[in-house]
Amino acid sequence: MPELEQLHAGHAPAVLAFELANRAWFAAAISDRGDEFFDRFTERLGALLADQEAGIGAFYVLVAEDDTVLGRFNLYDIQNGTAELGYRVAQHVAGRGVATASVRELCRLAAARHGLHTLRAATSHDNAASRRVLAKAGFVPIGPAGPADLGGRSGTWYRRDLQP
Repeated sequence: MPELEQLHAGHAPAVLAFELANRAWFAAAISDRGDEFFDRFTERLGALLADQEAGIGAFYVLVAEDDTVLGRFNLYDIQNGTAELGYRVAQHVAGRGVATASVRELCRLAAARHGLHTLRAATSHDNAASRRVLAKAGFVPIGPAGPADLGGRSGTWYRRDLQP
């Protein structure tokens, strides 16, 4: 059974393999991270871990029994009890409820472990799968998300109030 684990340095090889294996598929729905992301992966992972240590981010990976990464689920820009949610799952597990179950679990962890009371997430109009995940996980649309929010695409912001 896959498990949602808080990101640590030991996840680096599996996270990089996940990102590389799914790069083209991700780019079809969201903006591509670009070659620089991969060229500077170790540095970027270190920055995420520093943000996590400082309490301004909380980053999770969904890890399969064979230690491969099936998804990433991130809380970023944590401040005043709120955070933004971002997530992505591997192509071979998409459409199986993996993202929805993991987002629901992250909502629970956001309240219980990180003391958050509100999450926000944005998704583009052309990402129907992400809109379904957010709706099934209890998020409601709250307004438009512009190209600056979504890497050049237009979409919608969603919000979920969390229970302590």
